[in-house]
Amino acid sequence: MKIEEIQGLIKFVAKSGVNEVELEMDNIKLVIKTGAKEVAPQIIHAAAPMAAAPIVAPAPVATVAAPAPIVENSNYIEIKSPMIGTFYRSATPEKPVFKNVGDDVKPGDVLCIIEAMKLFNEIEAEVSGKIVKVLVDDASPVEYDQPLFLIDPS
Repeated sequence: MKIEEIQGLIKFVAKSGVNEVELEMDNIKLVIKTGAKEVAPQIIHAAAPMAAAPIVAPAPVATVAAPAPIVENSNYIEIKSPMIGTFYRSATPEKPVFKNVGDDVKPGDVLCIIEAMKLFNEIEAEVSGKIVKVLVDDASPVEYDQPLFLIDPS
């Protein structure tokens, strides 16, 4: 199984709302678990005639959006994590970071590495511009689609 197929499966599981997926092929066993918790249905009793049965409705799903971070310039472009893993700013602890705040980047420049399942994936810039902010600490876990860098394209 190729890493692209695994990454695609991880993205699919994350978006589908499934709690766990287990895949076994040849000599490979892959288990993907999400942090989603199941919501038990809630019974709601309506004011109705005595002969009516209680109405069963699924629990309302409350989505509370986290407050968006205040950004001085809304023209900044976010570079987001394409996968779940551990964020590293350099190839090894002894080597310098790939890019710092204030550095110019162009498409194809390596910005960081994300380790997923013992595989080190280089994350490249998709746009030209200047790095304004690094949003993740080195050696921190990151989620799929989590913003990593802010880039000023001007």
